[in-house]
This record gives sequence, structure tokens and C-alpha cells, in this order.
Amino acid sequence: MVILAAGQGKRMVSDLPKVLAPLAGEPLLSHVLALAHELKPDSIHVVVGFGADRVRERFRDAPVRWALQSEQLGTGHAVSMALPDIPDAHRVLVLYGDVPLLRSETLQSLLAAPTSRPSTRGFTLLTARFANPFGYGRIVRNSAGQPQRIVEEADAGARERRIQEINTGVMVANAGQLKRWLRALKPRNAQGEYYLTDALAMAVREKCAIATLEATDNCEIMGVNDRAQLADAEREYRRRRTQELMAQGVILIDPSRIDIRGPVIVGRDVLIDVDVVLQGAVTLGDRVRIGPGCVIQDSVIGEETELHSHCVLQRTSIGRKCVIGPLVRLEPGIQLPDETKRT
Repeated sequence: MVILAAGQGKRMVSDLPKVLAPLAGEPLLSHVLALAHELKPDSIHVVVGFGADRVRERFRDAPVRWALQSEQLGTGHAVSMALPDIPDAHRVLVLYGDVPLLRSETLQSLLAAPTSRPSTRGFTLLTARFANPFGYGRIVRNSAGQPQRIVEEADAGARERRIQEINTGVMVANAGQLKRWLRALKPRNAQGEYYLTDALAMAVREKCAIATLEATDNCEIMGVNDRAQLADAEREYRRRRTQELMAQGVILIDPSRIDIRGPVIVGRDVLIDVDVVLQGAVTLGDRVRIGPGCVIQDSVIGEETELHSHCVLQRTSIGRKCVIGPLVRLEPGIQLPDETKRT
């Protein structure tokens, strides 16, 4: 697996490498790496460039192999930086460090396609459809509906720009073939870059088996290129997490007014009021009630405990049937026994 994380992200207007921008309290790249580990690949290769030292330091304990793209010469050039460490017989899944909302189920379907098998001379693409596909590369198909090439927005003619099927950039190919195709890339485009997408046309010329999988939820393939898109991704992340909690029986007074920034374990009949922030690993026992404006970080709350409004908990353990608040702050490390009252 190769994750491209070399871009600066100029539109973010930040000194921070784009993949370190925070989503739900964690860098964008954290979400992509978590997804990658779910798939249990033989190895994960992360291509870094702008701010490479900062990215490597932030993920110094991550079980990944780093590749450096010292010059940002395009996606094809970026992938080629990681390929020398990947055996020819392996298949390569390409992901992006600024596309944090892909689902494991989607990638499993992509990898399950016959064209994605390691022994197959194949090429598999994840695509999507947009009513307004401005900015995306278009999938150009022949009269039989077979993909022929990908045309980037800057290189597309008027007819090609009317195509609504777009390239997400996520793809699977045999490592040996991919190495050969990328060595043959030429920067003959408006950007003067080595496009990974040009490998599709090479696969067509070699009569490789080619397949596409269309994403069913366009939010999955949402890339983050500026602050507005980062906010959109945060909103979608929050929506997903609140849907998960409600599916587990949690009562959310207003699902749009809760912020979840980590894994949450809940019991039955939990109630959470508005403007609550859950950070890190949080466990809420059966029938816990959380009042408005509470902030809970890396804490465990026992069953039938009630937090009144605007309490702050950090790395705290609270027993059963406690009553806390309002306006109580519990310092890190505090452990309260069952049936404690703290007001």
C-alpha cells in the first residue's frame, strides 16, 4: 500500500504540512493510516515531501516505511518513490493522506475485483459521479463503455469537461507493471507533471484487464485542499459518528451539536445533551446522562452517573450512581468511588 502525503497544501494557508491538519482532533494522515491498518496490508509506504521531518516525527511510532519525494513532480513521480521497496509480484493500493473519509468496505470491494488480484495483469480504479465535476480528472470511455484514459481538468477539452464520472485517484495495480508504466511517464500536460493517471492509457494499450468501482457515497472521496473543505470533512465525520452512536441506542438531544474526537464505548440508554465534546477514549456506562456543554477527555463514567452542565473531565474515572456538577472540573488522574456527589 502506498499513501501519498508529500503535498504542501498552499490553499490551507498554513506552515503545517497539509496531512497534519487536524480532523476530529487527529491529523488527516492518522485517519488514512487507521484505515490502511484495517486492511492488513503486507506493508504501508508513506511518501512525504513538504515538512517531511515534521510528518515523520508525528508518526515516529507508526509501523510504516517512509519514502521521500524531494521535488513535487506529480502523483506518478510520488508513487515511484515508494515502489523500489515493493516486490514486483505484489499489488499496490494507492491512497492519499488528504482523503480521510474512505470506508474500509469500499476499499475491500476494490481489492476484491478480479482485476485487483496480484496475479492478474489488471488495473482497478475507484471512480465517482458529480453533477459539477469541476477540478477532477474525467474518466474517458470508448463506445463499449470501457475506460480508455483519464484527462485532468487543466488538459480537458469542452466535450471531456462535460463528463460527470471522475477519477478519485484511488487505484490498484500490480507492482511490477506499475513500475514499468511509471518509468515511461512523460510530463506532457498543462502542469508539466508526471501523472499517475497516465498509467491507465498504458494499461489499455497493453490490453490489460481494466475495471472501475463507483463510490456510492461521494463524501468518502472528499479531499481536503483548503479550510472550507476541512470544515466539510469535520462535519461529515461528526455526522457518521453520531449516526453510529444513535444506532447503539444513545439519545442525542441534537446530533448536530456534539463533537466526537476519538473512540467512544457506550452502554444502554445513554443521554447526551447539546454542545458536548468527547475527546480521546471515552467510556459511558448504562444510563449515564451528560448535561450540556460538558467536555470529557480520556475518561470512564460508571452506570447511572449524571454530569450536570459544563463539567470538564480529563483522564478521570467516575464510579456508579455519581452526581457531578454543574461547573465542576476534575483534574487528570482523579478517581471517584460509587455514589459520589461533587458540586
